Amino acid sequence: MFALSKLPELGDTVFIVLRKQPLIFLHWYHHITVLLYTWYAYKEYTSSARWFIVMNYCVHSLMYSYYALRAMKLSPPKAMAMLITSMQLAQMVIGCWVNYTSYQFIQQGQSCQVSNLNIQLSFAMYFSYFVLFARFFYKAYISPRSSKKFGEKSPAVPGGFTSNDSKVKAH
Repeated sequence: MFALSKLPELGDTVFIVLRKQPLIFLHWYHHITVLLYTWYAYKEYTSSARWFIVMNYCVHSLMYSYYALRAMKLSPPKAMAMLITSMQLAQMVIGCWVNYTSYQFIQQGQSCQVSNLNIQLSFAMYFSYFVLFARFFYKAYISPRSSKKFGEKSPAVPGGFTSNDSKVKAH
């Protein structure tokens, strides 16, 4: 079910394009790589994927609730957007830790239903997401330009997926 859930998630890309909002690198890179990795992990029935699924569903439930509030023309506080992006960053750190732990189990000769290739792909994916989400967090919430964005009517969106700010295009 998780692998299949990645297809409807592409729907937010359609909304971004239809609303003529910038489609930043983080957005399309995340959607393409997670879709490919999820299908690969499903084929292998990867044990560590259970961790990834639970984390992803938790963060996405809050993120899509935030999007729903925004779609209803409500303005959630800046702290909510920052919390969601912080949770995304924590998800990436935990994902890397799960991969490292899986690798350690294998090195110790313990049974762990995950291949070395899967660990490498997943680690590379999670690490690259961490770098991109950290960069977004800095640009959206910490950099001097970010305070100007929040003074406007439309604040940054968690994960940077649908920012109305054309300056964020450079992601």
